[in-house]
Amino acid sequence: MPDSAPAPLPRSEPGPHAVAVVGAGAAGLSAALALARAGIATALVGRHAPVADGRTVALLDGSVRFLEALGAWEALRDHAAPLAELHIVDDTGSLFRPPPARFRAGEIGLAAFGWNVESARLVEGLREAARGAANLTLIERDVAGFAAGEAAARLTLEDGAGLDARLVVAADGGRSRLRAASGIRVRDWSYPQGAVTTLLAHARPHRDVSTEFHTRAGPFTLVPLPGGHRSSLVWVTGEGAARRLSDLDDAALALAAERQAQGLLGRMRIDGPRGLVPMRGLSVGTPVAHRLALIGEAAHVFPPIGAQGLNLGLRDAAALRDAVVAAARDGRDPGARSALSGFARARSLDAALRTAAVDALNRSLLTPFLPLDALRGAGLLAMTTIGPLRRAVMREGVLPRLNAPELMRGPARP
Repeated sequence: MPDSAPAPLPRSEPGPHAVAVVGAGAAGLSAALALARAGIATALVGRHAPVADGRTVALLDGSVRFLEALGAWEALRDHAAPLAELHIVDDTGSLFRPPPARFRAGEIGLAAFGWNVESARLVEGLREAARGAANLTLIERDVAGFAAGEAAARLTLEDGAGLDARLVVAADGGRSRLRAASGIRVRDWSYPQGAVTTLLAHARPHRDVSTEFHTRAGPFTLVPLPGGHRSSLVWVTGEGAARRLSDLDDAALALAAERQAQGLLGRMRIDGPRGLVPMRGLSVGTPVAHRLALIGEAAHVFPPIGAQGLNLGLRDAAALRDAVVAAARDGRDPGARSALSGFARARSLDAALRTAAVDALNRSLLTPFLPLDALRGAGLLAMTTIGPLRRAVMREGVLPRLNAPELMRGPARP
């Protein structure tokens, strides 16, 4: 549809708003907070129901900067553990197995690559910041319908009320109803794997080191939690094996994890909820439609590998804030395609690069093809031994330099 000049929004109940964000997870909450703090009249629509499945998120340095700008990080800081080092251990049994790789944040001027925090605590911290935010209306109801008009979009709420906004932001997850209503093209796929997630207590200290064992069934990853003797576990393995692990009692699962970790952290016990996460991926042809922008898992779904999923969603939120603020500053309609074109290009490229990297890593582990094994081993060895390459990869992993959103920029932390 053609772009139109800004026009008065039709009255709605509640409203009117410049932007309506649908979805009360971390991506939706952060987008709504960022817009509201920039002076944009924003509504956040959705029920707050975090799932206790033992999942954590490793918030990379740029994401922490973003949360600091939103006023949400201070309350989370004491509940997060720094990731000062990343160790990668090739446990595939390959003929081309390289020695363990060690990456240290201090090499690129950071105290940590990021901070690991329980997902439910992150969402509650953002929710608390949202409760007191100016320019932000919280509407704890589900959305039943979406229609994009010439001058505004209308959301129909579950109780029949309407809400009008110039721009609607879909942050309603991998099975987004708003994305489906928009007709945006979707490509999705699955892997013959599952991921077991839980929290572990262990006898030996983790020393702020995240350790990733690359196995023929997928990565087995231990990520530090506060206190020195707790870590989160993401164990990616075959579908059948993941179901069998999930069915074990706590003592048996802890023993299996201890053995898979080769005794690295000593004796283990389960110390939190657990989950079984499907291994799937999703990408979209474009993250925008008329008066609609997709962020978070509405725009891209990753398997729980490499700490990419939510960090990418937070970059979506921060980049969308920049696009809407620029439109407001220039007197342009924030829901017009022209106002969202730069956002769409940058986010599509970022998501495509991350998707390709995660997919290539996972598939390379599953394929016992000698030339591919040799290539993967050589790449890891090169990153270990070639200092400039290693530092460039670490910087890009923490925060891409190209088109970094405003609230994620800044000098290196001491």
